[in-house]
Amino acid sequence: MNAVVIVGASLAGLRAAETLRRDGFAGTLTVIGDEPHSPYDRPPLSKQILSGKWGPDRAPLADQDALDGLDADWRLGVRASALDLDARHVTLADGTSVAFDGVVIATGARCRTIAGTEGLGGVHTLRTVDDCLAIRRDLQANPRRVVVVGAGFIGAEVAATARELDLDVTMVEMAPVPFERILGAEMGQVCADVQRDHGVDLRTGVGVDSISGGDRVERVVLSDGTELDADVVVVGVGVTPNTEWLEGSGLTIDNGVVCDESCLAAPGVVAAGDIARWPNRRFDEVMRVEHWDNAVEQGVHAARRLLTGEPVPYEPVPWFWSDQFDRKIQLAGRTRPDDQTEVVTGSIEERRFATAYGRNGKLVGILGFNRPRHVMQYRQLINDGATWDDAMAFARES
Repeated sequence: MNAVVIVGASLAGLRAAETLRRDGFAGTLTVIGDEPHSPYDRPPLSKQILSGKWGPDRAPLADQDALDGLDADWRLGVRASALDLDARHVTLADGTSVAFDGVVIATGARCRTIAGTEGLGGVHTLRTVDDCLAIRRDLQANPRRVVVVGAGFIGAEVAATARELDLDVTMVEMAPVPFERILGAEMGQVCADVQRDHGVDLRTGVGVDSISGGDRVERVVLSDGTELDADVVVVGVGVTPNTEWLEGSGLTIDNGVVCDESCLAAPGVVAAGDIARWPNRRFDEVMRVEHWDNAVEQGVHAARRLLTGEPVPYEPVPWFWSDQFDRKIQLAGRTRPDDQTEVVTGSIEERRFATAYGRNGKLVGILGFNRPRHVMQYRQLINDGATWDDAMAFARES
């Protein structure tokens, strides 16, 4: 290959660029990003940067010298609009095009929104550093109430940050228990209790009918008829993969870019990060993973698949973390609400424990509250293919 284009100046895109250069690719490298910013880290956006403890200058993933060292043509602030596999070029929204021999798709995802809130001041989603700074300005204006819609991990982190700023926070979740479809009812309830213990008014089993106001948001009406006064609303109801620009490209699109087990989407085309959907043989599941760690690992793997042509399967044990108040919540593996569970260390009452998840006689997941060492130990057991009995024996010996 003489020319590689990376579409998405993201964490996955940056790791792919670094890997290509480190592993010997000396050709033309072009990185396209729709934001004007060079690649930056997203986890601090819902925590340290949102709270004001850090400035946005701490978000970049690499300094300018490191970026210059990649010898890449950075096309920032312009969106990719089409991919032509036959002509082997990417068309940009400004009408220009970039030729390629190989392409890495790392365009990630965008936040879902609530209809009718377009242009209404004080209503936010959180995905970009600009989103973060806009929410931070509103939180620093001492609002009477912050309403967070959705009790997923982004919503829970925003709620925690707002409470640490001593703001009144109401969080609304349609499910009866937060995270129930991932962690099960018991562990989901522990997550809910952490929020309530710190003063978050958590309303579960109820949706949002409308969000309204004049120039700025004034109220949120819930599906049970409750009206909440609100000065700031943060919507965290999931994301949608950014695949529209790939329509007509010939790639298979189904809740992301569908790849084979090695991250190959088509000859000379790989995908990585939030947008990639591939069969992970370790869990016998076609998955799309939105976690930081996966963006790193898959960006590296996809770049090597493109460079070497070797169809090495990508079989990670997904892992992520969420910092909420004084709790570090970590989850490794692929859990389901009907999995067998067992607390293998610590105490739920003290909010410091690790819970193992099993399915069909195998260890498939580990959830930890302030137990990072144990999460990593059991993650390795999952990686090694441990049975449920193996995991329980390890727990007893430990």
